[in-house]
Amino acid sequence: MESVIRFIRELYGEPESFIPLHAPVFTGREKEYLADCIDSTFVSSVGEYVTRFEDMTREFTGAARAVAVVNGTCGLTAALKLVGVNQGDLVLTQGLTFVATANAVTAAGAVPVFLDSDSDTLGMSPDALRAWLERHGNGSRRIAACVPVHILGHACRIREICEICEEYSIPVVEDAAEGLGSSLDGRHLGTFGKLGVLSYNGNKTITTGGGGMILARDEELGGLAKHMTATAKVPHRWEFRHDAAAWNYRMPNLNAALGCAQMEKLDEILADKRAVAAAYRDFFAGRDDMAYVDAPEGCLSNYWLNTVLFKDKEAREEFLKLSNDQGVMTRPLWTLMAELPMYACHENDGLANARRLADRAVNLPSGPRIKA
Repeated sequence: MESVIRFIRELYGEPESFIPLHAPVFTGREKEYLADCIDSTFVSSVGEYVTRFEDMTREFTGAARAVAVVNGTCGLTAALKLVGVNQGDLVLTQGLTFVATANAVTAAGAVPVFLDSDSDTLGMSPDALRAWLERHGNGSRRIAACVPVHILGHACRIREICEICEEYSIPVVEDAAEGLGSSLDGRHLGTFGKLGVLSYNGNKTITTGGGGMILARDEELGGLAKHMTATAKVPHRWEFRHDAAAWNYRMPNLNAALGCAQMEKLDEILADKRAVAAAYRDFFAGRDDMAYVDAPEGCLSNYWLNTVLFKDKEAREEFLKLSNDQGVMTRPLWTLMAELPMYACHENDGLANARRLADRAVNLPSGPRIKA
């Protein structure tokens, strides 16, 4: 275990200083764009940087439309409502995820059902999805959506999930919060379902401080997403007319200005993160005490967080204490949704793989090493 800590320090060139899990890097035109935004006085939810950030993201991901929102959770909540989720509906998602996924389902008025993960992708298992639908797919409760999550920047088996959901006429909303810059067979994550959502929290591949982006496969649905997340205001030079009960989830121009500068550096950031991942992969190759979690076949990952699996929970806990005591920030995966008090009463399928993964996984420092 000491050898792992020494390797991380060598990898990041930090023999003694604290090494964070994933810190943002600001080496581009962030200060210039922020100053320009302030000088323009358009610092709130209207401004040229919002439009520019959306256009840059649309072009990068290949989505038909990209809609900037205040954060990923609000983006997921809006996406669920946009695909028709109503009060009391069921939404199928996975037990191994950050709590925002389940919170968005609850905020949309629906009831989450937590399904198991694949051991290799850590994302929703299509086998678990099909098994649950074969048992419950014709029940009295309406299944209004399915929310698979792309974990750590790696693609889940999203094509199979979408095929299964199409059989049952269930719309798919991808939680691609961790997936900017990741693709499967050349197609960006978040563009397989009807809608997908990215996050720009401070610990993500790029950041806007806070913020998210709704990716739409269909231009019309994307236009509706833009309209509904901006209070459903009907365009007019001076009148305030609104044609639906909607939300104010708009990203401020200040945040979008930061995002534009970050997008200009995205290729450089991704290249360095993939180099970090390659170094981890080589270091852990052949070890029998821990195994590196690599991207699945066909996935070009952003390697948001590099992860290893220990033999058991005891070894994992020992390493978490040792590394954090020595100033190398490491973290476990999230507590399973079914083990949180507010979601323990909701249905799950046992989550056998998810439990084994959650007990053994450790996230390692994974930020880009780019210096100002």
